[in-house]
Amino acid sequence: MNEHTRNEIVRRHHAGASMRSIADSLGISRRTVGRVLAQVQAQRTAQAASKPKRPSMLDAFVRVIEELLQRYPDMTARRIYEELRTRGFTGKYTIVRDHVRDVRPQPTRLPVIRFESGPGVQAQMDYAVFDIDFTQEGRRRVNLFSYVLGYSRRQYARFVEAQDFTTTLREHVRAFEHLGGVAASCLYDNFKVVVAGREADEPIYNARFLAFATHYGFRPIACRPHRPQTKGKVERPFLYVQTSLLNGRSFRTLEHLNEVTAWWLEHVADVRTLRESGKTPRALHAEEQPKLIPLPAQPYETALVVHRTVNAEGRLSYRQNEYSVSWLYIGRVLPVRVTEDEVIIYGPQVEEIARHRLFPRTVTGQRSEQKAHRPSEDPRQRHAQLQERFLELGPDARRFLDGLVRTQRYSKDHAHKVLALLAIYARTDLITALKRAVRYGAYSYNAVERILAVQARPKTVLESLAEQEREHLQPLLDDDPVGPRPTADYQPLIDKETPDDGPPLDAPDESRPA
Repeated sequence: MNEHTRNEIVRRHHAGASMRSIADSLGISRRTVGRVLAQVQAQRTAQAASKPKRPSMLDAFVRVIEELLQRYPDMTARRIYEELRTRGFTGKYTIVRDHVRDVRPQPTRLPVIRFESGPGVQAQMDYAVFDIDFTQEGRRRVNLFSYVLGYSRRQYARFVEAQDFTTTLREHVRAFEHLGGVAASCLYDNFKVVVAGREADEPIYNARFLAFATHYGFRPIACRPHRPQTKGKVERPFLYVQTSLLNGRSFRTLEHLNEVTAWWLEHVADVRTLRESGKTPRALHAEEQPKLIPLPAQPYETALVVHRTVNAEGRLSYRQNEYSVSWLYIGRVLPVRVTEDEVIIYGPQVEEIARHRLFPRTVTGQRSEQKAHRPSEDPRQRHAQLQERFLELGPDARRFLDGLVRTQRYSKDHAHKVLALLAIYARTDLITALKRAVRYGAYSYNAVERILAVQARPKTVLESLAEQEREHLQPLLDDDPVGPRPTADYQPLIDKETPDDGPPLDAPDESRPA
């Protein structure tokens, strides 16, 4: 240990600092602080002369340790111990470790300067993870979304199931509405929702999140990595949540937990007196709210939109659960809009065709069925609907359906499975296979499947989406387009711009040599 550190220990001790605070600020152990203070006190009372230092087997190697640390400041105590063993040291590792801890120069920690922002200038957002024993749902891991205004310290908090992109945006919108506006900037950790990566130590922001920030008019700011104190205003309330909200309370479900959280924010967190200002967050928010960016007339659309294929049973899957649609859409790729509570399914013309309650993330293998989506019990009506679907594939497909009805006992089941092949193979490949099946009188699902397996290649996901888009755009492409105008229509414009005393535009320039 150098003399400067010893001086700092003694000076801070005489200033009234505790051994813990001295150790934390200088980056050393409390035992080292106590040993230095004891040595200094012994020197001052002349006790050091009456109690000589006990000899140690490490004394002969002190100079070696100093040289090693001077050449390799980051050398570990274990590596130094191994080096001393090669030089004849027979003592234990612990004595080497303690000595190295005392003599190794410690970097001085820079003090954290408290940063205060003006009203409406800055907010901070972060997640915290908690494992909670719910009385009805059992033990679950939940994520606490927290958004705190820097000036007033007023907080929005809600427990959610995941930290994904859609959830993060949805909770931002709720926070903005709860606080009546948006701060001009917001500090974030470097998680993927906000920061896609870093280049030359500069953050590269997620383009989708920047679009969201642009809609509300605020600027996202990514903190420096491994520096949590930058977001102290949102980090510290997590301990407050744990000690004030979660401590001593039990919760039935996640929904019940959020109900209690909303009550706690209003009746506890918002009305506590802040030590720095002597005011409550609610009182300070009344000063800050007029400085916040006003909310837009239309909130940002945070719902997730995915595309799913309808299987042979007339259902599509999302998060390992199935949701029914009308069997008429078997084999089609349909857009699905997923909100916080619902699954909304749209048809080829982007019209809503089904709406289901969304299963929780903890539930898998379930089915949401609606009776109206089942095939009609009237055989004639069901056959007419199948004829309409097969007629969309052309006259050969219609003849194949007629052959199914004549030759197969369960013809309609075969027809459903054939339509479901549209999810696997291209439309043109299926039409070709049906034409070949008609030519050879092979009226069955198995025959069509064998033909496709030999002659066609399953389509990729991108090909499926491209095919679906072509179906949506086909009515527009079938309209008569505006054709090109004849060049004669432009001749009057050319003649008007041609000078009267100059040569025609297409005449050669006689002033130049040939």
